Amino acid sequence: MAQIAVKDGIHTIGCTPHIYPGMYENTTRGIRSAVAAFQAELDQRAIALRLVEGADVYLEPDLVSGIDAGRVPTLAGSRYLLLEPPHHVAPPRFEESVFQLTLAGYVPVITHPERLTWLPDHYRMFSRLVKSGTWMQITAGSVTGRFGRQPRYWSERMLDDGIVHILATDSHHPTRRPPLLAEARHAAAIRVGAREAEHLVVTRPRGIVNDSAPSELPPLPNSKSALKANGGFWKSLARGTQFATSDGRRT
Repeated sequence: MAQIAVKDGIHTIGCTPHIYPGMYENTTRGIRSAVAAFQAELDQRAIALRLVEGADVYLEPDLVSGIDAGRVPTLAGSRYLLLEPPHHVAPPRFEESVFQLTLAGYVPVITHPERLTWLPDHYRMFSRLVKSGTWMQITAGSVTGRFGRQPRYWSERMLDDGIVHILATDSHHPTRRPPLLAEARHAAAIRVGAREAEHLVVTRPRGIVNDSAPSELPPLPNSKSALKANGGFWKSLARGTQFATSDGRRT
């Protein structure tokens, strides 16, 4: 998987195993140790990939205290926390719980909202969360259709509505869930333009690793003004296609 990622143009990967009390009992110490051991192996094999620690965290009542105590890791030790909602059931008081993380000084990054089966009935809530400081991370394979029609529809709608901060691989396997990002960047560029596509896969992820404040990073594009500035959807589409075909260097 590391070799596939490097070939695709990826140079930094966040290692984010699940933390789910009672099922995935990972901690910062264990994750950090595993990341260091894997980094040493990559360095020995001359695979030019940098690893940073993190976790795909489920909501729990004492999550804030777990982060403060160092038991639950943030992304690369930053203020950004990868947060995974349940796939099939909307958790009670989810919006309030996420907002509490924001009040505690963290930036929740919700993973793959486009793949949640309950997203259609709660789409406005996710838009409100974005306005209140929560980030959205959609999966590269959703944009390219690897996860089917519904995730692709919702990922495209979220991109069109200007509520996506990051594209990520969410890679689990070299063939079933490969670490590919370039094809999704090109697909996203068709909808939001080359500059915003770069922000999705380079600028904002780099800002997370550097623990930059959200205010220091490019703001999300306003959907209506972005389309007007780009000359409408079809001109944006043409520009995105040119970007996808003319940029031979994978990034």
